[in-house]
Amino acid sequence: QVQLVESGGGLVQAGESLRLSCAASGSILSINAMGWYRQAPGKQRELVASISSGGSTNYAGSVKGRFTISRDNAKNTVDLQMNSLKPEDTAVYYCNADISRQFMSGRHMIYWGQGTQVTVSS
Repeated sequence: QVQLVESGGGLVQAGESLRLSCAASGSILSINAMGWYRQAPGKQRELVASISSGGSTNYAGSVKGRFTISRDNAKNTVDLQMNSLKPEDTAVYYCNADISRQFMSGRHMIYWGQGTQVTVSS
């Protein structure tokens, strides 16, 4: 079994910062790409940022320059540092990871966390 658990969400005012963390646990052989998605009420879930196993990053245009994604391969964690938060950043944020399982050579699956609420007031 594999699970992803997010933490760090909360309520902040516009212009403030928040740091989200996600920890993967279970029978993990390796983790390929990891990322953060978000979904606001009435909108589709969208990619916020992603990071490859080698550290290459990709960001949605709306968060470039404000958010930073990072990972610790030794701890199987991925973080999202969110600075200069705006009300439009309000959403449920989900951790995502492409994981290869132990004892399942050549196989990989996409896993999702349960989500953590981020609310930015104006």
